[in-house]
Amino acid sequence: MKTDLHRLAAESVRHIRSRLPAELRSASEPVVTLYQDVPDPAVLQQGFEPDLLGLFEGASRMEADPISSDSPPRIILYLENLWNLAGGDPKIFAEEVRTTYLHELGHFLGFDEDDLMMRNLD
Repeated sequence: MKTDLHRLAAESVRHIRSRLPAELRSASEPVVTLYQDVPDPAVLQQGFEPDLLGLFEGASRMEADPISSDSPPRIILYLENLWNLAGGDPKIFAEEVRTTYLHELGHFLGFDEDDLMMRNLD
């Protein structure tokens, strides 16, 4: 099951990235996508909830040169939480991966929560 979720999520992210406008696709190249089952204890100690769907870590492109930053930009998708939210439906899971990925990518691009809400990525 875990392998299937990882494969499905990775396929969804590849599809999403391929459909981004060229400028956004190019801007997002430095961002690595990682897949974890659930948030690890260090993330929870930062105050995040156990049912967190995704997380952006690192410098946004507005803050610094992401390539030379001490912590390279990355998006972490929490697959079991996304799967649970989707109620075990692969089609809904892929849509939740899409929404979560784009939300976290928005943070890299410099959007705050209000910007993301206006774009229906909250």
